[in-house]
Amino acid sequence: MEDVEKVKAEALQLMGVFQVIPKLVVFDLDHTLWPFYCECRSKSDPPYLFPQVKGIMHALKHKRVDLAIASKSPTPDIATTYLNKLNITSMFVAQEIFYNWGNKKDHFQNIQSKTSVPYNSMLFFDDDDKNIQGVSELGVTSILVTNGVNLGAFKEGLTRFSQNWNSPKNKNKPGK
Repeated sequence: MEDVEKVKAEALQLMGVFQVIPKLVVFDLDHTLWPFYCECRSKSDPPYLFPQVKGIMHALKHKRVDLAIASKSPTPDIATTYLNKLNITSMFVAQEIFYNWGNKKDHFQNIQSKTSVPYNSMLFFDDDDKNIQGVSELGVTSILVTNGVNLGAFKEGLTRFSQNWNSPKNKNKPGK
C-alpha cells in the first residue's frame, strides 16, 4: 500500500494546479474505492481500499471538499460494515447505499437534497459506464475508473471538472 501522506501530498499538488475544484466528490464503492463486490464477501472478511484512495480522500478533506458515497450495492449492510472497519465512515457527508435497477440518479437526487451542492459542483467516480452516463445527464462531471480511484483518475476528474465548469453552457448556472 502506498504511503497515505505521499499520495495526499501529490493529490494536493494536483488540486493546486486548478483554479476551481469540486465542492463535493462522490464515490461508488465496489471496484472504485475497493477492488471487490461486497455481495461476494461476508461481513467478517477484512476490507481494503485501492492503494491511493485514502491519500486522495485525505487531500480532499484537507481542501474542505465534502465526500459522499453513491453505491447500488445489493448488500448495503456489508458495505456499511466495511466503511466502519476501514474507519472512513465519518469522512462522508452523505451515504446513499441501496440497490435499484437503473443508474444512480436517485442516489444523486438524495445527495443533492442532503447537501444542497449543485450538480455542476460535483465530481463522481464509478466503474460502471451506465452510471457514468446517467449521472452525467444531471450535470455532474463523471469519471469512469477501470482500476479504482488513483492519482491518474483523480487528475482526469479535476481536468474534466475544470473544463466543464468553464464551458459556455455552464457560465450562468447556479452554484458558480
